[in-house]
Amino acid sequence: MLSLVASPPQELQHLNMDTDDKKRAGNLKFRLQCRSSQAATTEGICYEEISQWSESLEGLLSSKYGMKIFQAFLKSEFSDENIDFWLVCEDYKKIKSSFRMSSRAKKIFKRYIQAEAPREINIDHKTREMIRRNMKAPTTVCFDDARRIVYGLMERDSYPRFLRSDIFQALLDSTSESIKM
Repeated sequence: MLSLVASPPQELQHLNMDTDDKKRAGNLKFRLQCRSSQAATTEGICYEEISQWSESLEGLLSSKYGMKIFQAFLKSEFSDENIDFWLVCEDYKKIKSSFRMSSRAKKIFKRYIQAEAPREINIDHKTREMIRRNMKAPTTVCFDDARRIVYGLMERDSYPRFLRSDIFQALLDSTSESIKM
């Protein structure tokens, strides 16, 4: 699995901070550190960015590269349904058309919410029932309670495991070693 991290896709070959990364970084110092240490990176991901992933789940998820590595980690543990659901909900909230929203809500419900769903997420019965009732007239917020529950589960369980994982530690160590050289 380490090879997935050591050999990221072509888009990771050079540091190219997109708008979301700039917002997350929030300051010029971070961007300058990343650019100045570009030579001391592992496949284009700077040590400063990777070390910031350990500060919060939000920071990890707001990084394009962090998100991809976290997804790969969860997939390796056969527990990627939560991040998949969270991402699907993020896209769902952007839908403007009521017809498209209704169609997508039904698909999300069948795939993640209903009992015995193929990618069933771990939510309580009360939340599941409330969402089932919301399916009659879906809105942009109909999955928000489930999203909060799933985010909390990831924050308390998956995220700490990720930080202790060999994948994250190896990535952190490899970029740290590059800086020392």
